[in-house]
Amino acid sequence: MNTQRLLTGLQPSGDLHLGNFFGALQPFVNFLDTHPEYESYLMVADYHALTSLKDGEALRANIYNLVRTYLAAGVDPKKVVLFRQSDNLHHMELGWIFNCLVTVPFLMQAHSYKDKVAKGLDANAGLFTYPMLMAADIALYDTEIVPVGEDQRQHLEYTREAITKFNNAYGDTLREPKEYILPQVGIVPGLDGQKMSKSYGNTIPLFAPAADIKKAVMRIVTDSNGDFPHHVYAIHRLIKTESELTPIYKNSSGRYGEIKQQLAQDLIEYLAPMQARYAAITDAEIHAVLSQGAEKAMAVSIRTMEKVRQKIGITI
Repeated sequence: MNTQRLLTGLQPSGDLHLGNFFGALQPFVNFLDTHPEYESYLMVADYHALTSLKDGEALRANIYNLVRTYLAAGVDPKKVVLFRQSDNLHHMELGWIFNCLVTVPFLMQAHSYKDKVAKGLDANAGLFTYPMLMAADIALYDTEIVPVGEDQRQHLEYTREAITKFNNAYGDTLREPKEYILPQVGIVPGLDGQKMSKSYGNTIPLFAPAADIKKAVMRIVTDSNGDFPHHVYAIHRLIKTESELTPIYKNSSGRYGEIKQQLAQDLIEYLAPMQARYAAITDAEIHAVLSQGAEKAMAVSIRTMEKVRQKIGITI
């Protein structure tokens, strides 16, 4: 097969914030723009979100919001297959098959599982077997490249291990993917200087009204040593060049309120076009995009599952 496929996705586990955008979404959109040679698949990983989110109405709203965010950020559904994981039950089927090939001790080594449990997340079986559903997500589409952050590298190793076990047991059937580690954007600081994270309550929202964005910015903790507010500058640097910011910070040296006011205004102006696109996208458009995406995705995955079912003996 000559077509080179790329697949990635995000969980609809909550409202996206500035850290999500600059840390993950924007780098991915830029990657797609600079790599037109790939047939790209972008998945809304809603079944994965069930490992942590137990609120049906919230998940439903998050799915709409995530698709709107993808589209508003520049994802073109004519160039990218944008689909929902739960619209294609092949994911669950192949995930179960992979679960039957790996061992419990193997899954217990997953860094992500141990880290999340250590942070207080419920140690449910879905979280434990998460890497095998992710392996199925990737293997279904004969995926060659998976763009991920460095913290996701082990998941790709788990995917290759599951595929290797299948191929060893049933013959060469599934392709082993390669990870493409996205360049590190660096940590986007939150209002308290820690990494911006929903779990820390230190975020700046992407699609909130201007007044809420300004209110969040004014809460940024400023450094107590010197006249240069490093946390404020780190966020400002995401949207302005160093040459643009230098005179602002020199002229307002020591006057943190003025600098925060300027950051708030610049953020509001920067986000306004994306917010306008976001607000203009209707639920009907989202349904149409997801329906078309699911149809395209299943056209590929059905061929994979036909081979898999034949190999494991389900086809009679």
